[in-house]
Amino acid sequence: MFVASFQPQEHSLSFPWFGMDIGGTLVKLVYFEPVDITAEEEQEEVENLKSIRRYLTSNVAYGKTGVRDVHLELRNLTMCGRTGNLHFIRFPTQAMPRFIQMGRDKNFSSLHTTLCATGGGAYKFENDFRTMADLELLKLDELDCLIHGLLFIDRVGFNGHPECYYFQNPSDPHSCVKKPCNLDNPFPMLLVNIGSGVSILAVYSENDYKRVTGTSLGGGTFLGLCCLLTGCETFEEALEMASKGDSTNVDKLVKDIYGGDYERFGLQGSAVASR
Repeated sequence: MFVASFQPQEHSLSFPWFGMDIGGTLVKLVYFEPVDITAEEEQEEVENLKSIRRYLTSNVAYGKTGVRDVHLELRNLTMCGRTGNLHFIRFPTQAMPRFIQMGRDKNFSSLHTTLCATGGGAYKFENDFRTMADLELLKLDELDCLIHGLLFIDRVGFNGHPECYYFQNPSDPHSCVKKPCNLDNPFPMLLVNIGSGVSILAVYSENDYKRVTGTSLGGGTFLGLCCLLTGCETFEEALEMASKGDSTNVDKLVKDIYGGDYERFGLQGSAVASR
C-alpha cells in the first residue's frame, strides 16, 4: 500500500507530486496528474515538467518492464485543494538505476519538488538518488504508510465504488458473494501485508500498532519459483502466465483425498486441501 507515501505538504505544493514504494521485488510509483490547471499555470509551467506529465500519462508501458495499470487509475480525486487523477506505475526493483538515470536526464531536480518514498529501497537507494540525480528523498515508514494508505483507499473508494470488500460464504463456490466492507471503525484489526515477504500487524488505532508475526514466503518467492519453473524473467510475464493457467491441474482437492465432501467439518469436495 503506497498511496500514503504520497504526501504533498500544504506549504509546498509545487508539481509534480509523486510517491514511491521501493520494495524488494517491485517499485510502485503513484503520480498525481492535475486536471484543474489554470491558463496562468499552464503558461508558467516549465517545459521539463510538461515533458514528464506527457511521458507518464501518454504511455502504458515504459521500456521493457515498466507498466502503468490503467484499470487502477483514480479519476477526479481532490487532494490538498487540487483536482486530478492518480496514476499507478510499477517496474522491477532491479531497474531502479535506469529510473534514477531517467530522473537525471529529465533534470528532475530543477523542479524543486519533494519525492516521497517508503519501503526498504528508500534507504537502499537514497545515496544513489542523491549522487546520480541530485534528488533528496523524503523517507516515510512503510508500515505507517500501509495503515494510512488502507484508510485512505477506503475513504476515497474506487471511482465511486467501495474498494475494500470481503467474501460472504467463501467456502461455497455456488453461494460465495463479494460484499463491500466499511472501515469507518475497524479497530482493533489484523492487517496482513503481502510483499516480497509478509508482515502481520495488530492494529489498535491509526497510530498504534505492532508487528506480531510474518513469513519470508511472499511475492519474492512467487517470482523466484516462476522464473525457475517456467523460464520467465519478469513479474509481468509471471502474471500473464498465471492468468492463463489452471490451478486445478496441480491442486489436491478434498475430494481427491476423501472421494467427496468431508461432511463432518463441512468441507466441500471442491475445496483445496493442498497447493
